[in-house]
Amino acid sequence: MADLFEAAANCIAACEPAEKLRLTHEAAAAFRRGELAPCAEAPGPAAIGAPGRPPRPKLVLPRDVPQRGLGSVEGRAAFLHAIAHIEFNAINLAWDAVYRFRGLPGAYYADWVGVADDEARHFAMLSARLAELGFAYGDFDAHNGLWEMAEKTAASGLQRMALVPRVLEARGLDVTPGMIARLRSNGDDASADILEVILREEVAHVAAGSRWFHWHCEREGLAPVREFIRLVREAVRGGVRGPFNRPARLAAGFDDDEIRLLESLE
Repeated sequence: MADLFEAAANCIAACEPAEKLRLTHEAAAAFRRGELAPCAEAPGPAAIGAPGRPPRPKLVLPRDVPQRGLGSVEGRAAFLHAIAHIEFNAINLAWDAVYRFRGLPGAYYADWVGVADDEARHFAMLSARLAELGFAYGDFDAHNGLWEMAEKTAASGLQRMALVPRVLEARGLDVTPGMIARLRSNGDDASADILEVILREEVAHVAAGSRWFHWHCEREGLAPVREFIRLVREAVRGGVRGPFNRPARLAAGFDDDEIRLLESLE
């Protein structure tokens, strides 16, 4: 049986988007068939570094990513490009969650292999829509915030589950409904339909983060709400911005106390 950790490393290392997607879908299918499994004898994970990525887009500071309105084709393309970049990073993040954290239950690896497969599909949907608008991934600048948080949480599965899915990715649950409405108001139902699919499936991805954050807390004897808010205070300057999509966050494993305390941090 092939080693899941090696397959995950190969997916992370792939630079060209088409190759990363191909390897991801092949590895996820092999995992579902029982042909890939975590190998107890595998060497430990290498120190986290930059994942494979194409030469473009150019990475800039978040404040330097141009903001464009959705009233023009170029503006909508720039917006979709930003989402595609998030999804490209999310493929690497899901595979790094598989690769980096060892000795966890089989359901953990099943969750994150499935997330990687979903994120690759999301990236493909967005790339196809960009092509319909006359653009491609790499045509606009982007930032590296998601992967920077992965580097900061590489030593702790508990911190990774708290701060990547439950903070950075959960932000999409809050802002995507408004973006869908704006796209529809500008007559771009095709793009809005893609975001509807992504939003629905991202609830399950954040829920996986919640599930394994709680698992780590239980193993370490920590109170989940208290620990989550402590980590947010330490890692996220200024707290997490609202307003919060309460129904989506509740479905993704947050509880009312967490949401209330997040609101108090703003």
